[in-house]
Amino acid sequence: MTLTREAAGQVSLAERAYLQLRDQLIMLDIAPGDPIIEGLLAAELGIGRTPIREALKRLETDHLVVSYPRRGTFATIVDITELAAISEMRQLLEPLAARKAALHAPDHLRGQLARTAAEIAGLDADRGRKTLMEYDLEVHRSIYRAAENHHLEETLVRLDNLATRIWCLVLDRLPGVVEHIREHVELLEAIVDADADRAERLAAEHVAHFEASVRAIL
Repeated sequence: MTLTREAAGQVSLAERAYLQLRDQLIMLDIAPGDPIIEGLLAAELGIGRTPIREALKRLETDHLVVSYPRRGTFATIVDITELAAISEMRQLLEPLAARKAALHAPDHLRGQLARTAAEIAGLDADRGRKTLMEYDLEVHRSIYRAAENHHLEETLVRLDNLATRIWCLVLDRLPGVVEHIREHVELLEAIVDADADRAERLAAEHVAHFEASVRAIL
């Protein structure tokens, strides 16, 4: 399981930097509030500073980094008070994406979703939580792609990234993470079966369960 299937094939250096930094920020491998040192990142990723700068501009638009004049660029703080606003948007858009995916996903994406559902069905609690989070991200991103609407996809990826940062912040205190990930199996099967009503309902329930689970430990 990787977080960069969407980056398969030829991508620019700036795109590669963006994707790698984005997922490090989402998974809190770059901790909230940490400074972003362009020179260190360029050396770590093996690319020049110009692609790093281009990537950081996009990440600032995504609300994952923030730049201050004469101070530099930093990973944004994870603001748990944003949970309600993020969930409000996801509650509207995630069911729409699931419905559209059920209706419009091409065959090769349905096959990918079916394989992912089978993998998740076999997960157990012994899997590391980071691996479980990677599955969660991959499922959502795959559904957004399958919806065949790039505006919807871009919006939901940004919202899900912010929601995932909140989840990672409280992950060690959350019970039943593997059960939450397994909820995706039924959702993915509904999409593969082109059952739009069921997919829409399950997506709404999943988002509501996520918010309730996080709020229960705050």
